[in-house]
This record gives sequence, structure tokens and C-alpha cells, in this order.
Amino acid sequence: MKLSLGPLQYFWPRERVLAFYESVRTWPVDIVYLGETVCSKRRELRFDDWLAVGESLAAAGKSVVLSTLALLEADSERLTLRRQVKQGRFPMEANDATALGLLAGRPFIAGPHVNTYNPGTLAELAELGAVRWVAPVELTRDTLAALHEARPAGLETEVMVFGRLPLTFSARCFTARAHNRPKDACELACRDDPAGLPLATRDGQEFLTINGIQLQSAEPVNLLGEMSALRDLGVEVLRISPEPEGTEAVVRAFRSCADGRLDADEAMARVSGLYPGFCDGYWHGGAGMDWRGRPE
Repeated sequence: MKLSLGPLQYFWPRERVLAFYESVRTWPVDIVYLGETVCSKRRELRFDDWLAVGESLAAAGKSVVLSTLALLEADSERLTLRRQVKQGRFPMEANDATALGLLAGRPFIAGPHVNTYNPGTLAELAELGAVRWVAPVELTRDTLAALHEARPAGLETEVMVFGRLPLTFSARCFTARAHNRPKDACELACRDDPAGLPLATRDGQEFLTINGIQLQSAEPVNLLGEMSALRDLGVEVLRISPEPEGTEAVVRAFRSCADGRLDADEAMARVSGLYPGFCDGYWHGGAGMDWRGRPE
């Protein structure tokens, strides 16, 4: 199985982003997704900067993919997307219907924000040119197995196995509202929250993470305990979403487990102390925030 590093979901300062991807050059990941998927106002890195990061990673032996926004709201964003499509150097991950239309006829990856819930959609994506699809994060194990079995020949399957789940996007900015600022004058408030803003219920239970116009799960999904099932299914790519701390250790734990150098319990022990908790409820058909840890 290949490991991929998903696109950065948070808004970090330019220096931190560049330092992060410089370190990724030595990590045991096969595929690295680059670019802004959440908010077009996050422009610490310009398009040419992302291309330069991609060239550096490619020189280190990584397969590089450029990811698109999940929610386009303005003509300026559509024009930026057209420029991304025209670059031709790296393949792209389409995260909305506009990107699907512009990428039709060339190889691309259908991202997790494309509503891929049935074999008919998989067939249509493959006809458009998709060479890999990333399963929506709310799919259960059984649904994923059925879709993976029914996929057209030559279409790879990728599953997000670690990181805060991207749940939804809104035309409104949750972070700006939390700081009592209008969206159009947000002053890039999310830059001050490198792991997003935690949102708890009135009872104090961690519920969601606020990340600009995006809502994420409160805890990272962790499917280390499902490595045997993923291997048996024949899933080709496992995606790890970057978090502010501990991502390298997570990558190395998954790599060791995928290669058979660690069993699931040993791999879990290496990451369990890095985060307050995990979730895997969607995988088991329950509430997304549930945590089972290992199959019964």
C-alpha cells in the first residue's frame, strides 16, 4: 500500500509551511497533495510557490498532486482554478464540480469532497478521466468495500486513515464569527489557530473543530487498527492529513504497520500519546465521533 500526505487543511505562516514540506522530503510517503482546499484568502503561498514546493518534493522522489478548493464562491477563484489546470506539470485532485469539468479528458484524482456514493458515480468519474478516487470520509467499511469492488478497471481507491475529518464547508466563515468579525474583514483570523478552534457542547464534550469556512471532527480519525481490513480489501492508497504536531510519527507508524514491521497494537502505541483522543465511528457505521479503536 502507498501512503499519501493530504493537503494542508490549516492556515500556517509561510515559513512554517515551507519548513514542513522541507521535512516531508525525508518522510516515507509516496504521494504528497499540495495547495489550498479551504479558503482562497489564505495566500501566504502563491501558486508559483506551490509549484516550487512540488518541484522540491518531486526531486526527493515523491509523486506530487495539486489539490483544488472544495468550495468556489467567486469568479476570481474560478480563474485561479483555470490557471492551476493549465500548469500541466503535476496531476490534480478535483474537489468540486467546476474542477471536474475543467479536468475532463485528462488524468485526475477525484477528491474526498466529490459526492462519490455509488458505482454509477465511479463509472462517470472514470469516463471523465479519474485514475483514483478518494472515499468520502463518512463512508462505512461495508460501503467502501462494495464501491471498491464495483469500481471500473484501472481506478485506484484512496482512504483517509488519519487526521481531523473535513466534514463540511459554508459560505460563512465560522472562525471570523467566533472573533466577531465579518467574513470580508476577517483579518485572516484563522492564522492564529494552527490546529483550528475547538468547539464543545454545553456539557463540555469536544464536538467539532472550527477551521475558517470548514468544520472538522474534534478528534483525528485513526484507522491503524483497521490496517488488516484495508489490506484485505486491496485499497491502494492510505491518506494521512497533516496536523500541527506529530504527523511525522504518525506517517512512520503507518508505514511500519503497512510494511509488516509493526503490528497494529505496536503502531497504535507509538501515536496514542500524541493526541488527546481519536475517532473511527463512521468506519464502523456509527456516529463519526465514536472511537472503537480495534474491530470486535
